Amino acid sequence: MREQEGFIPVGEYRVWYRIVGGGAAHENTPLLTLHGGPGVPHDYITDMAALASDSRRVIFYDQLGCGRSDQPNDPSLWTIERSVEEIGIARRALGLEKVHLWGQSFGGLFALEYALSQPQGLVSLILASSASSIPLWVAEANRLRQALPPEVQATLLRHEQAGTLDDPEYMQATNVYYDRHVIRVKPIPPHVQRAMDQTGQVYLTMNGPTEFHVTGTIKDWDRTGRLSEIQVPTLITSGRYDESTPLLNEVLHKGIAGSEWVIFEQSSHMAHVEERELYLATVKAFIEGVDAQAG
Repeated sequence: MREQEGFIPVGEYRVWYRIVGGGAAHENTPLLTLHGGPGVPHDYITDMAALASDSRRVIFYDQLGCGRSDQPNDPSLWTIERSVEEIGIARRALGLEKVHLWGQSFGGLFALEYALSQPQGLVSLILASSASSIPLWVAEANRLRQALPPEVQATLLRHEQAGTLDDPEYMQATNVYYDRHVIRVKPIPPHVQRAMDQTGQVYLTMNGPTEFHVTGTIKDWDRTGRLSEIQVPTLITSGRYDESTPLLNEVLHKGIAGSEWVIFEQSSHMAHVEERELYLATVKAFIEGVDAQAG
């Protein structure tokens, strides 16, 4: 399998990319992937490379501030607008005239925002464990939180009131939530753990300290009222135990005309890892179906 990696200039900085596959005389539309976080590097989505072949490239990149890309100490850069602009920059730099776009979690927010700009050559959209509204996301996260053991809830509340969110006891309590609603596979696969260990300033600035305590620059983002503007074939995926709850995905499904929605019954927030083979087969069937219709 062919592989290529390098750097794309984004303003005065560099963004790292990796391309897997390609080389056939006739190539199908490539799959461009967007990791989430915001600010968790691409390592945890590398399972998607299994969809690559000599006739289909799969492209990964670490968004600015993450992983192998430059990590400037400039909080003004961590906005949805700049992150979405970066998608177009990456496409142009890599000559991706047409793409299937797969966005996982907050990568799905960026993918959705990008799709709303009606870009040329966007062939399909795949929203993996995502949402159209951060206020609704937070409401659902706190509903899930209320189902945690009472002593865990008490620990979370105590440290939030005291402002001691970096206390090991608080982090241990948040892990109870993560174990239920973020990734249920134990032990956590090394590539997922590696990505989670690299979560840094971008996450804190854009999101906030935890999944259910969103205080960052994205806290008011809501595109629910514009979902009807999405014109491309769309696949929505989520896990039964996902922090991206069935309610959030039902809103996406109802709002995007003709969209398809698949729930993975044994998964939480990372169905591409938790039910890997079924997930990959589902995405493969979708993009091949879109390609076939496009002729």
